[in-house]
Amino acid sequence: MIEFSLLTALFAGLLGGVHCVGMCGGIVAAFSFRADGTHPPFRLHLAYNLGRVSSYVIFGALAGALGGTLKLADFMPVQTALYVLAQAVMILLGLYLAGFNQWVLVFERAGGVLWRRVKPLFQKLLPVKSVPQAVLAGMAWGWLPCGLVYSVLVSALAAGSATSGAALMLAFGLGTLPNLLGMGLFARQIQPFMQNAWVRRAAGLAVAGFGVWALAALFWRAFSP
Repeated sequence: MIEFSLLTALFAGLLGGVHCVGMCGGIVAAFSFRADGTHPPFRLHLAYNLGRVSSYVIFGALAGALGGTLKLADFMPVQTALYVLAQAVMILLGLYLAGFNQWVLVFERAGGVLWRRVKPLFQKLLPVKSVPQAVLAGMAWGWLPCGLVYSVLVSALAAGSATSGAALMLAFGLGTLPNLLGMGLFARQIQPFMQNAWVRRAAGLAVAGFGVWALAALFWRAFSP
């Protein structure tokens, strides 16, 4: 099911852009202007996002490695429990994106403890003047407490290995690229569309649908003759 999980993570990142607009808008705005008020070149926006996605891949590798130890040498009930948990979290994430609950804010508040330590380092990197500096700033950006990221990390935990967890978070990070690159380059045009209630609802229900589909497939395999 790793291919399905990768596809789910990719679409969670893509459709989760309705959350990214509010969560990362301030940081993208900080990246969108130099000290002299001019716009940075496109390569700096790519470097910011390369750093951010790199942090996600590291998180995914750590979560996958931890999940591998929790599986206790492929003990099947633990594998199944982690998989069901990951899909349940995906459903709740979709409902959050659609505006039907606020549960992921609990994750974001918990992650705020780490962000308070990383934020001073992030601020020292601004204003960004070079590509290497932009990559480092992007890596710090990846530590921003985000319920969307943390929710997908549960799936990385269920992936069962560092390699699979890293691949899953890479797929998620690539899914976020169109929205966050677009915000950096065309923020005024994108924000009104992404904040539309119907867009948020459709995107959220689509993410929840992936979780429902995965659980239905699991139970079908378990109980079919």
